[in-house]
This record gives sequence, structure tokens and C-alpha cells, in this order.
Amino acid sequence: MLTWPDGRRLALSLVINVEEGAEMSVAEGDRKPEPVDELGVALSVPIRHYVNESNYAYGIRAGAPRILDLFARHRMPATVTAAALALERAPQLARRIVADGHEVAAHGWRWVHQFSMDETRERDFIRRAAESIAASCGQRPAGWLSRYLHTPNTRRLLAEEGFLYHMDDLSDDVPRWELPEGAPRPLVCVPYALDTNDMKFWTAPALTPQDWLDYARRSFDWLLAEARPEAPRMLSVGLHLRIIGRPGRIWALEAFLAHVAAAEGVWITTRRAIAERFAACCPWTG
Repeated sequence: MLTWPDGRRLALSLVINVEEGAEMSVAEGDRKPEPVDELGVALSVPIRHYVNESNYAYGIRAGAPRILDLFARHRMPATVTAAALALERAPQLARRIVADGHEVAAHGWRWVHQFSMDETRERDFIRRAAESIAASCGQRPAGWLSRYLHTPNTRRLLAEEGFLYHMDDLSDDVPRWELPEGAPRPLVCVPYALDTNDMKFWTAPALTPQDWLDYARRSFDWLLAEARPEAPRMLSVGLHLRIIGRPGRIWALEAFLAHVAAAEGVWITTRRAIAERFAACCPWTG
């Protein structure tokens, strides 16, 4: 039976996505630049978008220290889902993440779509991401998050490459086992969530920081009230350096962290710890 440590009822997974420096760019050989998310503008012409590249660079230079300082003050661990190339290009950020005790999961080799890759190319994409993160952070990633879409081979390849869990799933509030077709062993599915993600600041109808805070707090409060020690729940909150790391939004994250810190019965932890706890409580039986 699944339980959380010390009889806690709700596991809170705070996810910091690090994508900046690994996004689409004509300079990287892509056919078009990454969309300007703050403005909702997408270019379909093969032109280098220097200003938008600087918008992404803001996440590394200003957003990351602001977010990590906030987590350090609250002494809360996070799972950092990183596009491997982003950490290669920001070694000071990789060192800070490791020093602060956060888990690093793989968010691809680059922050690009993998749904059109054949099996050989996708295997290389996954393997390259794992090896790069191991070199940048000193440990291979245990978890994987695709950029929105993946192939029918993805989960089998993750199992073959030694991953413990994936989070390409939105279907539940608790983990479960999955045995991908043809895979040598199962994976733990640790579901993610988009409704509490800070990308809601960019999607129509866009939320204000107060709207996002209200929604995140209500989600937390409801799951905590619903959960029991013998029937626990988990909540995922996804964050981005270039989004919540802005001065006009970071206060909402600070208020949310203060809210959850004051609650009882909450396990604030990494996704790897959640996957390991699930596997220990509910061993795979086939």
C-alpha cells in the first residue's frame, strides 16, 4: 500500500524547468526561431531572433538566482527538469543546483520536439541528454520529461537506458507502474500537471500572478483535505526561470511556498524520492 513518510498525506513536487539556451534557433540549424512567448508571436521564417534569445537568457542570468534564492530561504527541494545543453552552457547554474541539493531530471538533450524522431535518433537524443547531465551535475538523471510530445518508442527507450521514472503523463494524482511494450523492465509513471504550471501566464486566457497563486493554493488545499495517510495524493507545480523568475511574478511563488510551509501533513520532496517511495511501497509484480 502506498504511503508517504511519517504518515504525511500529500507529496508536493516543485518542478523547475531549465530550457534557456537549448531552445530552437536558426543559429542551431533549426528552420525557425523559438516563439516569443511573452507576446504570443511565432515566426515561420528562417531568421535569427536576437531579441527573443535575450528573453531566454534572462532566465539564466536573473530568473534562476531569484528562484533558487527563494527555495534556499524556505529550505525546500525541487526537481530541476533540464534540457541538458542548457546546463552545459550555464555551468555556474548546474553547480548551484547541485550544491543546493535539488534533483536534476532530463528534459531532453535540447528543448525541442522529439515526436518526429526515428528510434535510432531518439535513442541518441535520450542517451546524450543523460550523459550530458551526468557530466554537468555528477549524477545521471533518474527521470525524464519530454517537450509536450513523444514517440511510441520513448518509454521503452527510457527503460532500456536505465531511467527510473517518466513524467509524460497528466492522468492522476498518484504514481503508478507502467511496462512499455517490448521494454525489459517497468517504469514508474510520476504524473505531471499543466493546470498549476506557470506557463498559464502565457496561455490564453492568461492568468495574473494573483490568479495563479489563488489556483495553486486552492489545488494544494483541496488535495491536502482529500488525502489520507492510507490514501495519499501528490501535487505538481511547474515553474520556469524566464516566467516566474520575473520581478512582477516571483512574489506569487513566494506566497505559495509560505502557504505550503505552514501546512501540516505535507511531504515536500523530489520526484525521484516519490518514485523510489512508490517502488518500495508497491513493488512491481508483473
